[in-house]
Amino acid sequence: MRREFKLPDVGEGLTEAEIVRWHVEAGDAVKVNQIVVEIETAKSIVELPIPWDGVVADLLAEAGQTVDVGAPIIAVETSEGAETSQEAPAVPEETKALAEDLVPTPPAEGAVEPGAHGSPAPKEERQAVLVGYGVKTGATKRRPRKPQVPGIPANPVANPSRVEVDGGPAPAPVTPAARRAGVLAKPPVRKLAKDLGVDLSALTGTGPEGSITRADVHAAAQAGAPPVAEAAAPERPEERIPVKGVRRMTAQAMVASAFTAPHVTEFLQLDVTNTMETVRRLRTFRDFADVKVSPLLLVAKAVLTAVKRHPMINSSWDEAAQEIVVKRYVNLGIAAATPRGLVVPNVKDAHALSLPELAGRLAELTETARAGRTQPAEMAGGTFTITNVGVFGVDAGTPILNPGEAAILAVGQIRDMPWVVDGELAVRKVTTLALSFDHRIVDGELGSMFLRDVGDMLEDPLHLLAWS
Repeated sequence: MRREFKLPDVGEGLTEAEIVRWHVEAGDAVKVNQIVVEIETAKSIVELPIPWDGVVADLLAEAGQTVDVGAPIIAVETSEGAETSQEAPAVPEETKALAEDLVPTPPAEGAVEPGAHGSPAPKEERQAVLVGYGVKTGATKRRPRKPQVPGIPANPVANPSRVEVDGGPAPAPVTPAARRAGVLAKPPVRKLAKDLGVDLSALTGTGPEGSITRADVHAAAQAGAPPVAEAAAPERPEERIPVKGVRRMTAQAMVASAFTAPHVTEFLQLDVTNTMETVRRLRTFRDFADVKVSPLLLVAKAVLTAVKRHPMINSSWDEAAQEIVVKRYVNLGIAAATPRGLVVPNVKDAHALSLPELAGRLAELTETARAGRTQPAEMAGGTFTITNVGVFGVDAGTPILNPGEAAILAVGQIRDMPWVVDGELAVRKVTTLALSFDHRIVDGELGSMFLRDVGDMLEDPLHLLAWS
């Protein structure tokens, strides 16, 4: 029995996805729940398993191809009684009926289609596509087929030069294309002029409405008319990169954030010599033997502690309800650069983790993101974000809010700088923090107090003990 596996909605309102890589090819045997393909959604790379035992009959989509949800992507030959994983529930009859109702009905035979003979032009219609277990309009567009009205040719002016006027053929009308550059001439005449090196703008036409004829061009060429000046544009190397997948989602989110939430950014430069010493000592502790300890760990802990002191920084703006939603939990996002673009996975309930647990979760999150395996659920529901621009050798920046969050903290590079300590000039480890916040929710006082608290804890980690 031949079965076709259709691209599913992986639970994020998916309408399409790109086939990244096939793990099988035609003729391969497959088992239930075996990973057969990787797809890229608007948020991440997702691996899809096959729900049947059998043999791959055909791959119905190629790597690099973008496929609509609900479209078949692989065909499998299965035997009677072959093992099958639990499949999605059948689509209810009322849902199928709704899908049929959404499919546009062609006009009745003999009827004049909207848009013909001056009537309003038809609107584009979308054919219904079953997505998941419901119905939504898909990417398949269709227009009603134009019927031929009795007594009227399908194309009444197929050849304008043959239209009869007063019993004789009328001159061919001058099209808008023939009026380019202010010169009336048909395309064949323009080509002739180009071949003979004649500048049409220097000629006076003798044809209808003053248009230039072939005879005019030949006469000008024989009389030595001035040649057309050729100014070939130099070729410049360019590359075009399609905006899709993670990059498209990131671009849309950043534009929406920048033009929805009024951003304010504050900067704080501080001495983190004590933090760097604390990181060095933590690496020797038995509890941290199997995890990576970096300055980001203490930055994250300082943020979580400061959120507890200033809960309003960990909130969102509900435009529809005209309410500020204060989150009593922290899903801490960590911005990560990947070959496919920027992703922001988050550590769920980071506020409830111990320092060793937080170190382990940050390490897992970073490793998964760099491998391009971050799943959509891991990027949903963030409440506060940290972006570490220091790993690129950058001192500071003005980060854009992750949509739905009230603040984001950028951490610059840590480097040796001259610093005044107890009235004396010394070389210290210095970094710059940049806090961007939504000024509808966070005013200058709250933003400044939060940033100063984070700075105090990084200048002297003992504050973490006092305030935790």
